[in-house]
Amino acid sequence: MESIFALGDSVMKGIVEDCSRAAGSIKYMISNLSFAEICRKRLGIEIVNLARFGGTIDQGLGLVERHKELVNESNYCVIEYGGNDCSYHWSDISEDPTSVHKPLTMLDDFRIQYSHLIDILKQKGTRPVLLSLPLIDSERYFNHISKGLNAQNILEWLGGDVDFIGHWHDMYNMAVWGLGAEKRIPVIDITSPFLKRKDYRDYLCSDGIHPNEDGHRLIADAICDYVNTQKG
Repeated sequence: MESIFALGDSVMKGIVEDCSRAAGSIKYMISNLSFAEICRKRLGIEIVNLARFGGTIDQGLGLVERHKELVNESNYCVIEYGGNDCSYHWSDISEDPTSVHKPLTMLDDFRIQYSHLIDILKQKGTRPVLLSLPLIDSERYFNHISKGLNAQNILEWLGGDVDFIGHWHDMYNMAVWGLGAEKRIPVIDITSPFLKRKDYRDYLCSDGIHPNEDGHRLIADAICDYVNTQKG
């Protein structure tokens, strides 16, 4: 059986909103119906999932360094980063919207580090497979990150348009696609399945950034379809 491990953030980890909790602040849990778990069952493969809540590309590099034996023994590494890398320290923006604020990972650094991660995996004989990024809902995400903060200040920094959040997120998604083309490695499109829905927000948690379990099924369908096409 082929050996596969996964790197990524909370989307890859299978984090969803725990809707059984009382209304109020959002609580999260790891779903048993995550796309990784669905793919494991449908495709009959084992996946070592090293994804972390809040994961960024530099943490992915650190995980590869710490798990050298796993990397050396694995045939494939499925990678999903960008959703946290493009985020900001929103509390700092809330306090001072007139200053210059940088994302957790600058876009150029994201490209450089992601490229380096791909190169390391290739050198070790592991085949990297990238996932594009699922869509986010800028309005819901804005409401989520501004809770308890000065929402007006954050909106001012955004130029008065919450859609800037989604557009900035798209830049990191485009970077992933660009790396796939540059490095000649596969990128599985998990963005389009959301775009094809009349209201893709039905497939997201109330925070606007994490796919819900229906969203995870969309992602699983896209991945399994890709894998089965490659087999054919």
